[in-house]
Amino acid sequence: MLFLRTEVFLDRAPVRIVAAVGQGEAAAIDGMATLTLISDQDDSLPMPIVHIDQDSDAYATTVQLSFGDRLGALVDTMRSLKDLGLDVTKGTVTTEDSVVKTKFLIMRDGRKVEDPAMLEKIRLSIINNLLKYHPESSENLAMGEVFGIKAPDKKLDVDVATEIFLQDDGPKRSLLYIETADRPGLLLEIVKIITDINVDVESAEIDTEGLVAKDKFHVSYRGAALNNSLSQVLTNCLRYYLRRPETEEESY
Repeated sequence: MLFLRTEVFLDRAPVRIVAAVGQGEAAAIDGMATLTLISDQDDSLPMPIVHIDQDSDAYATTVQLSFGDRLGALVDTMRSLKDLGLDVTKGTVTTEDSVVKTKFLIMRDGRKVEDPAMLEKIRLSIINNLLKYHPESSENLAMGEVFGIKAPDKKLDVDVATEIFLQDDGPKRSLLYIETADRPGLLLEIVKIITDINVDVESAEIDTEGLVAKDKFHVSYRGAALNNSLSQVLTNCLRYYLRRPETEEESY
C-alpha cells in the first residue's frame, strides 16, 4: 500500500491529505478513491494573541500573532495589511513551547504607524482574518460574539476585569497600563480619554489576549511625566469610562 501526502498552507494550519493507493490503482469504495482528511489540530483550543508594539523597533511597528500551532503562512493576513496601505517589510516565524509566533514589521510611508485609528484597523483586520480562517477562535475573541460561528461561553465582568496602573518612567514620561475586557474600538476610546485631558500619547503596546485587552502607553504632559494630581484624574476617567462602556462620552 502506498500513501500519498500533501500539505496545504494558507492562513490555516497545515492539513495533511492522505490518499490510500493500491498497486497501480486507487483503492475504491463505490467507485471513488478513498481519501482520509487528517487535521493537525488537537482538541484543546489555544489562546489567540495579537501583539502590536511601537517600541521594540526604531523604525517600524511590530505585529506578532499566535494561535497555538494552528497558523499557516498568513498570506491573506499580509494581503489585508497591504490593503490598508501598509508595507510589510519583514516577517519571521518562531516556535516556543509548541506555539507558533509570526512577527511582521510594518511601516506606513516609510515610518512606523503612529495613528491610533490605523493601529486599531490593523488589530481588527488581523482578528477578522483569524475569525475567517480559524472560525474556532471565535470562542476566545470578543468579536466572536458578533462575527464568529460561536460566541464566547463566558463574558468578562468589566468591573472585575479592568485594572489600571500609572507610574513614572523617568522624568519625561509616565507608563500607563490598562487591562480590561476587549471590544471593537477600544484603543480609540482609550486614546480619546487620554487626549481629552491634554495628555500626550508617545507610544503604545497593544495586546489582545483572547477576551482581554492588555495595553501599555507612554504618556506625558508638556514634555514631562504626569504629576500626582493629573495621574489621579486620568486614572479616574479611564476607570469610570471603561467600566461603563455604554456611558455617553459627555458623562465623564
